[in-house]
Amino acid sequence: MSRTLHLALHPYGVGGPGQHGLWKDQRVANDSSIDINYYIRLAQAAEHALFDALFIVDSQFINATYPAHYLNRLEPLTLLSAVATHTRNIGLVGTASSTYNSPFNLARRFASLDHISGGRAGWNVVTSFDTGTSRNFGLDEHLDYTTRYGRALEFVEVARGLWDSYEDDAFPADVARNVFLDPSKLHELGHEGEHFKVAGPLNLSRSPQGQPVIFQAGVSEEGRDLAARVAEGIYAPGGSLEQAQEYYSDIKRRTAAHGRDPEHIKIFIHGGPVVAATDEEARRREREIFEEDNDLERNLALLGRGFGAYDFSGHDLDAPFPDIFHLAEKGGRTGATKLRERVREGNLTLRQVAETASEFRRSPFVGAPETVADAIETWFEAGTLDGINLAFRTEEDLALFVDGVVPLLQKRGLFRTEYAADTLRGNLGLPVPANRHTAARGLAEA
Repeated sequence: MSRTLHLALHPYGVGGPGQHGLWKDQRVANDSSIDINYYIRLAQAAEHALFDALFIVDSQFINATYPAHYLNRLEPLTLLSAVATHTRNIGLVGTASSTYNSPFNLARRFASLDHISGGRAGWNVVTSFDTGTSRNFGLDEHLDYTTRYGRALEFVEVARGLWDSYEDDAFPADVARNVFLDPSKLHELGHEGEHFKVAGPLNLSRSPQGQPVIFQAGVSEEGRDLAARVAEGIYAPGGSLEQAQEYYSDIKRRTAAHGRDPEHIKIFIHGGPVVAATDEEARRREREIFEEDNDLERNLALLGRGFGAYDFSGHDLDAPFPDIFHLAEKGGRTGATKLRERVREGNLTLRQVAETASEFRRSPFVGAPETVADAIETWFEAGTLDGINLAFRTEEDLALFVDGVVPLLQKRGLFRTEYAADTLRGNLGLPVPANRHTAARGLAEA
């Protein structure tokens, strides 16, 4: 069977990382990041275009320098539960930290979303990038990489165990026999591990897709290994075509090495297309966006986020980039390592790093609809992605992509013309996981 492209929508309200000028756009309501109707409209538009999922990011630490969207936004699972009641097919993927949650509580919340949506929930597992998050949860310091990723792996294993508490036929609800529950189909977890001790069972049955889909977005060695072990969807860093190819092949290789089918992990790269009537108009709009967003002060603040929300304002902008890389050891370590190499190779100043920050977020998908469709096809066929996590500045920009690019992708056989299923797993082409207790019984009886 030929591969088909997957598309997800990534709303950023009044402006996420690098979108410093978006909140000033008259087409963007200044309360959009907390307006549930904004998300419902976007989800319905994406569903009309047959997108796979709506993806909601999150973090739990801010200061006044953070991106506008981060300063005032809705909690993901609450948001997605509301969106679920206004949609029927599109997947609903929320970000939640395995470092600053407990497995039983979070497993129950995602299972609830899965039921509310009829089997469309996904969990983007993060270990928390912002080191300051620890202070909002009673800890003096952020956990180190090894501990965070070890905890994340165990967290997912516990959640999956809890989601298997009930076998699919646990509730006969037989009035004649006066039997609502078959107690032999309810299973305690009894987990005792390095990070968690959870008895179970979960007080919620399995949804039509069995379990929520697990997403992950790590780029570090620990993150890549966690993704290969447990993820079914990945939000990849993107970069150049060659960098995306390396990441794609590395994750698929690691997945196979862990005894999993590489086809059962779907890799999405970030994409912020700029679509216009002509290539020239799209390039002009791209330059305008760059100028709108290229705010030196905000770039410095965004740069500091990877170093524990470090304040660069006290440094001479034209002096060599300061040696603060040790501050990223528990936060943005991978990005800091790449930045250190770039700084040393180019002998860059702080100003030069900040001024070029926006360059690294430019999209490869810019032009008239035909040009953008060509670029997407090239990247897809080159083995860089299974899907694209699309971020648009405005609802009008989403409409330009949906009306102009999606029909071309469909005409080329790259994208669906109807939903294959009404669950997220079904549309991603992922199998429904067998309940472990039912499977064990089947082996015992064989």
